[in-house]
Amino acid sequence: MLKPSTYESLISFTPAPKHLWPNVSDAEWNDSKWQLKNRINSLAALEDKMHLTSEERAGVLLAGNKLAMSVTPQFFSIIDTENPHCPIRRQVIPRMEEAWTAPEELSDPCGEDKHMPVPGLVHRYPDRVLFLVTDRCASYCRYCTRSRVVSGVGDQHLEIQLEAVFQYLERTPQVRDVLLSGGDPLLLSDERLERILSRLHAIPHIQFIRIGSRIPIFLPQRITPSLCEMLRKFHPLFISIHTNHPHEITTEVQAALNRLADAGIPMGNQSVLLKGVNDNPEVMRALIHKLLICRVRPYYLYQCDLIQGSTHLRTPLGRGIEIMEQLRGHTTGYGIPQYVIDGPNGGGKIPLNPEYIVSQQHGRVILRNYKKEIYEYPDPSPIPPQVLEALHEQTTSVI
Repeated sequence: MLKPSTYESLISFTPAPKHLWPNVSDAEWNDSKWQLKNRINSLAALEDKMHLTSEERAGVLLAGNKLAMSVTPQFFSIIDTENPHCPIRRQVIPRMEEAWTAPEELSDPCGEDKHMPVPGLVHRYPDRVLFLVTDRCASYCRYCTRSRVVSGVGDQHLEIQLEAVFQYLERTPQVRDVLLSGGDPLLLSDERLERILSRLHAIPHIQFIRIGSRIPIFLPQRITPSLCEMLRKFHPLFISIHTNHPHEITTEVQAALNRLADAGIPMGNQSVLLKGVNDNPEVMRALIHKLLICRVRPYYLYQCDLIQGSTHLRTPLGRGIEIMEQLRGHTTGYGIPQYVIDGPNGGGKIPLNPEYIVSQQHGRVILRNYKKEIYEYPDPSPIPPQVLEALHEQTTSVI
């Protein structure tokens, strides 16, 4: 168990420190263009800011032909540069283990490529689609599901045909829900993103639009009042953010999330269960509490996909079940995410839960609660015909 003082440090909001950029003004730091221009994306820039382990240095040298390394100053500043086991560090600094592919790992673990009727659009579920609008992100997560196509350094490149996507959606009336992803859609300019949203919003059978983004975490400076005002025009609009550890939610991130919430945009969070990052029930509990304070509903906890080179970050599935077991009953149900695994090769999201049904037979369901106390719940019994007849006679006599 974490000590109360440790929990308090996890749940507190603090600014991203600028000590590694001592000569940068507040105006520059709060400028998203400055943040993007000054990303850490080379071995020399990385070693100028921190001492790398031999595993990390080898990982950076090998990253150039798989998934680029790029970290915004905002996110880099919360890395503990003295601790090689820092949970923030593990998410964005390459390690040499990425160069090894386990037999079970896949280039396209969710089977998206085979469900792509037109380039840039994944239609895997009957009524909703995934629209990949860019292949770039502000920073690159080392466990990225789409590492095969994002960042521009791999063998496969993401082809996007916007007009073909719009025409497909216009002639496919069963689609009512469009999720924009990539890459990160909020990395697009306000003008370009508005053009995409306007075109989707004009299609009568599309009922709502979702955006999946890690920009509020990696680059909260991008969440400007003008962006929020533009997004406000396209309600119902939802945003799914992605954060894995409570330290990621700095005061800058909190302010960005507040701006989105004040614009009337419902937000959910998607976390990926990662070894050495958040595979701890106390850390996960602190994360969901911090998200709720920011008006973000914990939505999914993903079992890490079978991404090539992810063995050192993936946890046993049973660990996720243990964490869910220790959340239920120990915090508000409103804050408990759904633990899911994306079925390999396109199976879709499969919910995973601790087993609370002990047995079920003869109309009796034996249940247990989070304390492992046993309760019996009877299934509904049919009302006897003679009772219904008597009730009918009583009603007739009253009339």
